[in-house]
Amino acid sequence: MEQRGPDRRRFARGGRRDDDRPGYTPLVILIDPDASRRSISEAILSKLRFAVASVDSVEEATRISRALMPEAILCRVNDLQTVRDSALPEHVPGIALSDSTARSEDLIPVVRAALRLQPVRPR
Repeated sequence: MEQRGPDRRRFARGGRRDDDRPGYTPLVILIDPDASRRSISEAILSKLRFAVASVDSVEEATRISRALMPEAILCRVNDLQTVRDSALPEHVPGIALSDSTARSEDLIPVVRAALRLQPVRPR
């Protein structure tokens, strides 16, 4: 396949950081029982070069997390405590999604801050 423009893979975009190795994409598990909200969040994250594994339950996320070793887990606010109490790895941050994070400009800083372990400043 022929490349159409300059090779931009070496530049950090979306979920990638300056010190990431080429080809690295942070993996997040997205838990949401609502398929339409899950697909919107997945589209936002995928467009920004995050690798996304979407599931509809905490049990499913627990089952796949040991094999996938995600950098973060995104779930609804009411599922966050269940995620923290489950057998998921302790070093993986749980990120609560709310109606305010349904827009890309609100979701992106929350995920980036959790991956970098920096506090998010409210708007």
